Amino acid sequence: MERRIIVCDGAELARLWSRIGAGENEELFWVPRDDETRVRPPGFRALPGGLSAEGIAKLDPREGDVFGIVSEEIGFVRTAVGVIGETVPIAPLLVLSDKLDSGDLPEHPCLRLGRLRSLIRDDFDEEFDHLENLHRVIEIRELLGSREKVGILLQPDPDPDGIASGIALRALLNRKSTTAPLISFGAVKRPENRAMIAALGIEVRTVAPADLEEFDGLALVDVQPPVFGESPPARVLSVDVVIDHHPERGGYDTVIRDIRTPYGATSTILTEYVRAAGIEIRPRLATALLYGIKSDTQLLGRETSRYDIAAFAYLHAEHSPALLRRIERPALPVDGLRALGRALGATRVEDGIHLLVLGRVREDVIPQVADLGLQAEGAEWSVAAGIVGSDLVFSVRNVGYVRAAGEVVRAIVEGLGVGGGHRSMAKGIIPMKAFREMFGKADRPAIHKALHDAFVAAIHQPT
Repeated sequence: MERRIIVCDGAELARLWSRIGAGENEELFWVPRDDETRVRPPGFRALPGGLSAEGIAKLDPREGDVFGIVSEEIGFVRTAVGVIGETVPIAPLLVLSDKLDSGDLPEHPCLRLGRLRSLIRDDFDEEFDHLENLHRVIEIRELLGSREKVGILLQPDPDPDGIASGIALRALLNRKSTTAPLISFGAVKRPENRAMIAALGIEVRTVAPADLEEFDGLALVDVQPPVFGESPPARVLSVDVVIDHHPERGGYDTVIRDIRTPYGATSTILTEYVRAAGIEIRPRLATALLYGIKSDTQLLGRETSRYDIAAFAYLHAEHSPALLRRIERPALPVDGLRALGRALGATRVEDGIHLLVLGRVREDVIPQVADLGLQAEGAEWSVAAGIVGSDLVFSVRNVGYVRAAGEVVRAIVEGLGVGGGHRSMAKGIIPMKAFREMFGKADRPAIHKALHDAFVAAIHQPT
């Protein structure tokens, strides 16, 4: 956002705004009425040239500016919407009035109506946030609306945050799974994630890079192209939309990029889109988004912003508790319990690291064990590692106030495999062939020593 340009109808409303206080990057203008004194309200300037296209043009509006129109008169509002639209057609507009209804307002592609005297400063800021999100939704719809088939690409082995965000984006585009399927380069493996898609009755298609050619539109949610390896498929290096909350990474082109690293979940961004667009949020979608936020922030206990808390509160009133229970209670397979038991028999915490080597296991067991491992006394880091197919896969958790887990994992796998993640959770994959070439043996003691030494070095590496 560049500026908020506030235009008040008359001195009374301008003085009301003055008492509320100016927000960040706000410029305040008033249009005096004929019967009013010309005493300037505090903090305001008269709109140069009056309420006209010429007057608006003198404000030098530019892309990213938003306008607030404060009035109780429909004539003033219609004139203001008209002259602003004539001068800057793409500018989002927020109309603030206690007497007007949405049916009174003129047509405009990006306009919201908010109440005036019942709001406080934080409420106004929230209304402008909604307006910015509405503008982003309109941009995405305009970009993808005419496409025949839009692929919504998630990370390999998609997590609840990505799945929920994909469902929400499809709802915002008003599409079905046939014209906007959720796709991934890796199947959904974790039990709770499989329980989620089963309970919600959705499909995540596993595709190969060559399959992307069937789509004339491509949107990435909760993921960015570099996550797909050092040489991602060419099709994902030039996409239409990227929506994510992970640290921003370069090396690709996109038309629309919405990356909000302060947010704890991409589901929060999509919840804000849904609210701004005013679409009905049914219990199924609300439950998916709620679980997306809950799982990525560990029930608002990790990397949580005020935006996540607001979205969670909004969704909580609309979700289905019964559906959420079905998702949250997946079964841990018996062979996974046996592998955990063997690993716990030799467990120890060294240098604040609780490292559990599981042997050959199903991949979904590994992150579940990493979650459990962080409960060990003295553990600041929990690492669970297992052999899956021809790869060594490890999941990482930390207490949140130490070095970022994603940064540590990327340092460990550099030149050997792929990996990354959040501040307090991450994942790495090293082909067993590369591991043996680097470390010789690949039995449990060798894996334990190699990973422990690598984590100690990466955690304490100078920044």
